[in-house]
Amino acid sequence: MKAKIVEKNIDIKELIRIGEEGFGDMVKGVVDIEKEIMAVGGELHADEEAILLSSGSKQEHLWGINLYPQKKDEEFIEFDSVINLKPSQGNRSRGIEIPQIQKRVKEIVERFIKT
Repeated sequence: MKAKIVEKNIDIKELIRIGEEGFGDMVKGVVDIEKEIMAVGGELHADEEAILLSSGSKQEHLWGINLYPQKKDEEFIEFDSVINLKPSQGNRSRGIEIPQIQKRVKEIVERFIKT
């Protein structure tokens, strides 16, 4: 699987296809909450993190998620990734514990992925 940056809308069918090429029902993603872009399709969140860092993103603005394109509402997005361990930013787990960041990530995902 090759990670790619998403800077414009992506159809849910495309996301399903990306999932089928990798994990089946799940697509890993990393969202840059400052630049308002995301990367999807890597084998590891670190793959997407690397592609965003190489395009000028800053690590402190990157948050990892898992997307389940065949699910709806709260089951669609899971805020879980090793890259989310950021004790210096007040996030001490794999989840995104900070409500404002979780909200921001969700807004960016919803802007790009059309269901």
